[in-house]
Amino acid sequence: MNDSYIFGTIDVAALALILFTGFFIALVFYLNRESRREGYPLEEEGSGKLLPGSLFDGEKKTFQLPNGRGTYTPEDVARDDINVPAVQAFRAAGAPWVPTGDAMKDGMGPAAFANRSKSPDITFDGRPRIVPIGNSHELIVSPQDPQLIGWSVVAADGVTAGKVTDIWVDQAEHIIRYLEVETNSGKKVLAPMMVAVVHGNSLLSMVLPTTNTEPQYVEIDAITAAQFEDVPALETAGIISRYEEDRIQAYFGGGYMYATPERAEAWL
Repeated sequence: MNDSYIFGTIDVAALALILFTGFFIALVFYLNRESRREGYPLEEEGSGKLLPGSLFDGEKKTFQLPNGRGTYTPEDVARDDINVPAVQAFRAAGAPWVPTGDAMKDGMGPAAFANRSKSPDITFDGRPRIVPIGNSHELIVSPQDPQLIGWSVVAADGVTAGKVTDIWVDQAEHIIRYLEVETNSGKKVLAPMMVAVVHGNSLLSMVLPTTNTEPQYVEIDAITAAQFEDVPALETAGIISRYEEDRIQAYFGGGYMYATPERAEAWL
C-alpha cells in the first residue's frame, strides 16, 4: 500500500476536500437559518396566510434588554393588520394602494409606522432619553439662540396653528427633538424639530434688535393648522414612548404627501 494514502484510495488532499465540502454545506445551512430569525414566517401577499417553514428556518432570537428590562423577541410582537383602509390602483400583484380614508391617521404610505415598544427610549444610565427641557436638569437653550417658547406656529396653509409651550430635548445627543405646541383649541401636541423652520432669528437681529423687521415665528409646513388637532397625543404627560415617537414622526411625514390633495398628485 502506498504510504500517501490514509486508507483505501483516500489521501490527505481528498480528505481535506471532503472536510471542506462538508463544512461549506453546513455553513450554508447555518447562515440561511440565521438570516431567517426575524421577519419570518413569510406571509402570502393579500391574504395574510402564513407560508410553511423549511429546513432553513431558524429558532427565535431573544435579545437581553439593558437596565433590567427583561428580554425582547421580535416574533412575539403583534403582526401588522393587513386589512388596511385602501384599495389597489389596478388588479395586479404589487399594484400601489390608494387610501380610502384619512391616510395620515391610518398610517398609509409615508405615514406608516411600526408597532414599537410602548416604553420610552432610555440613556445608558436608565433615564428617559427624550424629555421636556425643564426635566433634563442639565440642558438649556443658549442665550444667543431664540428661546422659541411663546412663539407662534404657522402651518402649511399659512394659518397660525398655536404656539410653542415647551421644548423636548434628547439627553443623549443634546439636541432638540420636538416642540410642544398648544393648538388653538388648547390641546398640546408634539411636532418634530426636523420639520420646523425658525423665522426672525438672524444674527444681526440678535446684536441690533431694532434692525429686526422679520416677524418671529416657527413654520411647520408638513401639515395644515386644522390637522394639528389630530396629531397623536401622548398617553403619559412628560413621557414619550418609542411607539408614540413613531406615530408622531409618521403623521408629520405623511403630511408631505397627504396634507393637501395637491401634494398627492404627480408633478408631471
